[in-house]
Amino acid sequence: MNPLYDALIAPCAGREGGFLLRADGSVLLGYQDFHADVGRYANALVGLGLEPGDRVAMQLEKSPEMLALVGGCIAAGLVFLPLNTGYPAAELEYFVENSGARLFLCDPGKREALGALEAFARVETLGPGAAGSFAALAAGASAAFAPVARDEDDLAAFLYTSGTTGRSKGAMISHRNLLSNARVLVEAWRFTGEDVLLHALPIFHTHGLFVATNVALLAGAPLIWLEKFDVAQVLAALPRATTMMGVPTFYTRLLEDARFGRAVAGHMRLFISGSAPMLEETHRQFEARTGQRILERYGMTETNMLTSNPYEGERVAGTVGRPLPGVELKVCDPVSGDTVPDGEVGMIEVRGENVFGGYWQMPEKTAAELRADGFFITGDLGVMDERGYLSIVGRGKDLIISGGYNIYPKEVEAVIDDVAGVLESAVVGAPHADFGESPVAVIVAEPGASVDLDAVQAALGEALARFKHPRHFELVDALPRNTMGKVQKATLRERYAGVFAG
Repeated sequence: MNPLYDALIAPCAGREGGFLLRADGSVLLGYQDFHADVGRYANALVGLGLEPGDRVAMQLEKSPEMLALVGGCIAAGLVFLPLNTGYPAAELEYFVENSGARLFLCDPGKREALGALEAFARVETLGPGAAGSFAALAAGASAAFAPVARDEDDLAAFLYTSGTTGRSKGAMISHRNLLSNARVLVEAWRFTGEDVLLHALPIFHTHGLFVATNVALLAGAPLIWLEKFDVAQVLAALPRATTMMGVPTFYTRLLEDARFGRAVAGHMRLFISGSAPMLEETHRQFEARTGQRILERYGMTETNMLTSNPYEGERVAGTVGRPLPGVELKVCDPVSGDTVPDGEVGMIEVRGENVFGGYWQMPEKTAAELRADGFFITGDLGVMDERGYLSIVGRGKDLIISGGYNIYPKEVEAVIDDVAGVLESAVVGAPHADFGESPVAVIVAEPGASVDLDAVQAALGEALARFKHPRHFELVDALPRNTMGKVQKATLRERYAGVFAG
């Protein structure tokens, strides 16, 4: 038995047709060819002396070859570590050394720049079009490979979280974690072999790899494979798709293009958004333009997907829906751990087969965030309404405590975002001599518009208590974001740390 291989990869051997499709509908890689590539890659990995449980780190551009490498790791019983393509050499050294990876793969063009990693692991190269030294090894290997036996609780992957303080943590993800969640999502979102999923996400991240790809493989649904999000390519591909997964930025960029509307999107079965909060205004504009309601969901690196707005039923903008089947979720007092009443802000805690087993070589951190009863303290603040829909208020570390009062940034941002001319905002705390810290509002105007700060302050005065009002406002062209579209509030806190000084 090899749970992930048996469920996701083995069925490809008997499946006709294309697995990865180009935007024009032509076949980039067939199911049977993918299965053969996985076998060759697994044989090449074993040929390098790797044994079950060894770690394989990879920093690769999105490609069919990277996907086959992940499949080869699964088949060979290895633990794979997909790494963000934006990480510089210094960060990569930490990930490779900390994980104890025996093999590191990078794109051929980066081999010389990353040569120092040879101090920690063997370095091979792999690039699109079967380029690189590892691709050459695989080309000469047999496609026949008997998958290594694995248990559901054996590790399949490490994913390093992008910590804002201290070193990133290696979340240990098992076969059970990934497969249980994929099965739940296939059912919750009604995926079948009749679907075609438009895939423009990176695959070093949970969203693109474990949500989109695993769901499609489990359902037998082909992927329209785009190397990156490009509006023109997405518009060309949409007529051949039935579903799309994306981050909010994907949808706001589509809405900026006049060609996007019912003609290209009206036939779609499902649009899904995650990895970052979506503005309620984006929901409204999207529905008005396309007649479609985006399904927003919530998950984390350590837990895969936790909640989802319903496929059938009301999709409530501003919420991430209800807990998925098999997920226990509660909103708790951060100090006592007691569940708080509906409508009150608290720390989100979760338990289920999807929840990871802990952080690699960080027993103290694991003990601090994974309770003895199996509940994981997510670090996210949320509110549950009377219908069981969850709204994310922010990260616990984003909470602003000013003069002893708690200020939840999302509450302030929601008021600012509703002011005419405001595209979006981010509220962070900055050190303040009298109050400990005080809110700073960073605001982006809509294209071609200007923001009246007097109007912003008037709206805040009507909606919120005075202690919640920002004491400083900044107008900027754009908010800093990571590769998955999340606003980097740590960057903003650092940037505006001195606004109240003196």
